[in-house]
Formats: sequence, structure tokens, C-alpha cells
Amino acid sequence: MSSLEADIQSVAGLKEQAGSPWDAINPESAARMRAQNKFKTGLDIAKYTAGIMRRDMAEFDKDKTKYTQSLGCWHGFVGQQKLISIKKHFGTTERRYLYLSGWMVAALRSSFGPLPDQSMHEKTVVADLVRELYTFLRQADARELGGLFRELDAAREAGDAAKEAEIQSKIDNHETHVVPIVADIDAGFGNAEATYLMAKQMIEAGACCLQIENQVADEKQCGHQDGKVTVPHADFHAKLRALRYAFLELGVDDGVIVARTDSEGAGLTKEIAVVREKGDQGDVYNSFLDCEEVSPEDTAEGDVLISRNGKLVRPKRLPSGLYQFRQGTGHERCVFDCIEAINAGADLLWIETAVPTVHEIKGMMDEVRKVHPDAKLVYNNSPSFNWTLNFRQQTYDAWAAEGKDVSAYDRANLMSAEYDNSELSAAADARVQSFQADTAREANVFHHLITLPTYHTTALSVDNLAKEYFGDKAMLGYVEGVQRKEIRQGIACVKHQNMAGSDMGDDHKEYYAGENALKAGGAKNTSNQFS
Repeated sequence: MSSLEADIQSVAGLKEQAGSPWDAINPESAARMRAQNKFKTGLDIAKYTAGIMRRDMAEFDKDKTKYTQSLGCWHGFVGQQKLISIKKHFGTTERRYLYLSGWMVAALRSSFGPLPDQSMHEKTVVADLVRELYTFLRQADARELGGLFRELDAAREAGDAAKEAEIQSKIDNHETHVVPIVADIDAGFGNAEATYLMAKQMIEAGACCLQIENQVADEKQCGHQDGKVTVPHADFHAKLRALRYAFLELGVDDGVIVARTDSEGAGLTKEIAVVREKGDQGDVYNSFLDCEEVSPEDTAEGDVLISRNGKLVRPKRLPSGLYQFRQGTGHERCVFDCIEAINAGADLLWIETAVPTVHEIKGMMDEVRKVHPDAKLVYNNSPSFNWTLNFRQQTYDAWAAEGKDVSAYDRANLMSAEYDNSELSAAADARVQSFQADTAREANVFHHLITLPTYHTTALSVDNLAKEYFGDKAMLGYVEGVQRKEIRQGIACVKHQNMAGSDMGDDHKEYYAGENALKAGGAKNTSNQFS
């Protein structure tokens, strides 16, 4: 018995108990509404999607071609359209997630207006966006099932038993649009208690996976900007544990924690770590500090000094009070961060790199996997990288090392459109195309995401529309550049009334009022032009 049939029987039983006041209640209509509302709370979603992520992680351990992907979405509608498109083009949402970017929240969702990615926005807007994304994905389920129910009714009315069985099978095996969200909690928005409270909000909204970074919360910078300040491991690991406690308190026992290290590009720390014994975590952290050996008589008032291997050393301290790491230690610190984060309970790792280079990511992960063989990485395929220039230069350098003639190319000017149809450009593009598969195989990258793609696509499409509509093409700019393409590509929101829930509203009106329902989807509905 399908869940829909079980619900029909359940409601029928309730109707019988209620007696005549429920005479107008149709058990099948109520069961359909239940089917269209599979997830009753955000915690239902978090528990369901955590299971999906854990299953996908196990599958990836067995087969490196089964990596996962996501795109950052800054509004529920954007996330919804992404998942509708994925189902349309690939028939399934398997291994395709959503990413919630702190950068996008700061730039697009704060009541202060656009803000830099420095944890300056209201804390609540992050959980609000998680909730909004899932509201729109649940609506996508309801809309799709509503369409199937209408097809089912039409098949019954026509007496087409085969068609009825086919549609009923689609209903019974319906795949939800609800998928895991990897949600950015920045550096926790404060101390460990603030991190815990923030995490609870996000989990209750539906987030099964939280990504947290090892920067100082009140000095947090975008991972692709300068001025990043990291914290000692003891501080960071307290926040990892705060996330775990939040998951456990709410019953999401297999919630996923992503520990992000910004150490590759971070040259500063706010604190000197506490050392309890030689060679411990704090001692290793401090060993990366840029220090000079001093004698007691060489010290000045207010100097901070460390005893190291029986000698007195003075860490280099900036006028800001921050301490400086030695140049060239970024990779080593990243590896140490990753190993210690897994020791502290992280499930996945995230390493921010300066450029997207397979061998660099692999080099760091090879060191991590000597200690933790199953360590898996989440990698940011960032729009902050100039992918075209980076991969053309990588290809140029590889060809030069192989002794291939590169005299036709100006390495510093490889972004130029004059090279777009060149042999080098084709080879570089092939590297870009295989980058995710290559790093999944070589560096154990389980999840590939792009943080801000829909930010950029929105800007690009609006620019194209504005150029055409306000220019010589006028209305043709919209018709040719948007609507005609929507119709031919089968974009769901070409029927924007349907997308906004008009047809579902009609269904409900009929449930409530029967033949007396005043419905919007009649012959005069202009959306019928897109049938």
C-alpha cells in the first residue's frame, strides 16, 4: 500500500468517527494535501537531508566519481528554480545540493543593505534564508504533485486505466525537491555559546550541514580577501563541539560539520596559544609564529616573550596587537588545522586556496590523509578566481615544461579574447571541465560548490535585458531574449501564476467549496497561451 493510499484510509477512518459534520470532507483530497506537505517542520528536513549526506559520503568512499555538487542560492525562488531544472534535465536530484553563502547573505539579505563579508549582518537572516529556501522547495513539491493529481483526475474522467496507473506510479514514487543545504555559519558570530545558539536556529530551519571557519569572529574576512586572522585550535574546536551539541540536542544525530581553514591565506593570529607541554597543539600553533631570539637586556617595556627550546623569543606584533606568522607556512598550517579538526569531531574539511590548482589541493590532502585516510574535502570553486586566466596560465606552464613551443602566446595576456579559439584555450577549457572530477579522484573532494553563481548570473541576465529593452529592440529585447527562450526551453516559471501557486489555490478552493468554487484557472487565464 502506498503512503497516499494509507493516508486516504486514515482520513476516511477519522471522517467516520467525526460523523455528519465531516460529510463534505473528501479523504482523498486531505491525503493529497498531506502528500504535498511531506515535511512538517525544519527538523524533519534536517533529519532527512542529514541521512542523504551520510549515504552520499559512504558512496563516495567507495567510488570517487560519485562526488556531490551545489550552487549558492541567495533567495528561495532561485533555489527552487535550480532544483526544478535539475529534475527536468537529469530526472533526479541525487548528489546535488544547495549552498548557502555567508557572502550572499551579507551582500543581499541584510536590512542594512549590501555589506562586506565580515559577519556584520543580522544573525537571524542566515536561518531565515535556510527556512525560505526550504519553503520554496516544499512548494515545488506541492506544485509538481498538484499537476500529477490533476492529470490523474483527467485520466479517471476519460476512463484511461493505463494512463491512470502510469500517473499513480509517478505520484507513489515522487522524488522531493528537498535536498541538503551546506550552510555557512561564518566564524560562529561570537563565542562558542553564540555559535551554539546560531546553530540551533539554522538546524531548526532545516540545515543538516554547517560550515564554520577558524577565523576570529570579530575580525572575520571573506576567504578571498586579505587581513584574515585565525584562532588557536582550542578556540576553534570549542565551536566545533558547540555545533555537535546543537545537532544532538535537536535529535539530528548524524548532522554534518564542515571545518574550514583559512590558514593558507591568513598571516595573522589574535592570540598566542596556551601551551601545557612541549609538542602539544598549542606549542605547534605557536611554532609557526614569526619570532626573533632576544636576550633579557634587549627587551622593551610591554614586550611579549615566549620560551622556546630553552631560549627567549619575541613574536612579531603589529601595531594592531595582532601577531604575525612566518611567511610560507600556510600549507603546513592548513594540514595541521585539518588533522586537528577531524580529531575534534569535524566530518568534512574545507581548505581555501589562492588559486584552483589540482596538485596544490592534492598535496595538502595527501598529508592529511596520512593521518586520516578517509578525510574528505569540500572545495569552493570560487568566482573570486579568474578561472580562464588561471587555467590558461597553468596550461602554458605545463606546455613550456614539456618543451612545447609557446611563443605564440603572451602569458601575461592570456585572458585576451584573441586566444579564445586557440589550441591552448581548448586545452585549458578541458582542464576546467575535468577539474571537479580530477580533484575528487586525486584530492578526495567529496563536495564541489560555487558560492556566488546566481549572484553573477542575475547581474549578467539583468544587464542583457536592460541593454536590449531600454535600447533599440524595446519589447523585442524581452520577447527574444527571455520569453521565447523560456517557452522553448520549458522553463517552469514561464507560467508565473502557476509557479506562484494559483493552480494549487484552485485545487484547494474546490476542496473547500466544491462546485461553488470561484477558480482563477479558467478559459480567460492568459497562462493558457503557454499550454
